[in-house]
Amino acid sequence: MSNHTYLVPDLKKGEIHRTELTIKKSRFITSIARTHGVDEAKAFIDKVTNEFMDARHNCFAFNADKPGTSGYAGCSDDGEPHGTAGQPMLNVILHCDVGEITAVVTRYFGGILLGTGGLVKAYQDSVKQALESLKTTPMVLMTTYKVQIEHSNVTLFQRLLIKVNAQVLNQEYTDKVLFTVMIPNDSTELFTSSVIQMTSGRAVIEKIDG
Repeated sequence: MSNHTYLVPDLKKGEIHRTELTIKKSRFITSIARTHGVDEAKAFIDKVTNEFMDARHNCFAFNADKPGTSGYAGCSDDGEPHGTAGQPMLNVILHCDVGEITAVVTRYFGGILLGTGGLVKAYQDSVKQALESLKTTPMVLMTTYKVQIEHSNVTLFQRLLIKVNAQVLNQEYTDKVLFTVMIPNDSTELFTSSVIQMTSGRAVIEKIDG
């Protein structure tokens, strides 16, 4: 992936990708969802935990941001020995080249102790197995702009928005026209230079984020 795109789970809101692994009679059920932001990650974790309330453990790991970044990441052993579930799962998540992802591994104990090393391997293998069959899709990084233009420039401006695959968040018509738009990062230079050119430098362009 380029600096302008990254992979995310190809799952709709509320959709779950699920796989299962049996190791020494213990069942490891992995549930994966696309989660944008920590709040969505926590909501998904709660949803799976409530679904499998009778399980001994619902361990989780999430990265709610771009692949490889840890600023919006978290994990939990949920009662397993410290460091044997959540962190090993998170290590897999952070190195899988997929962002905005949460994994919950539900364990139904089968009566045979796996030991520290066995638990680490079991939780990592569970996540790896789920990732192998997980479909992904590119996420286009975008920057938000507010652009104020004259009414006479609107038609050309709207054509430019189509050309750069922009998303229009809002538009306000007063004596001027104010657009709030999201522009793919690989088109921001073309966008800003084109706006300046078509308005002879009279447009007001404000970068909001990105």
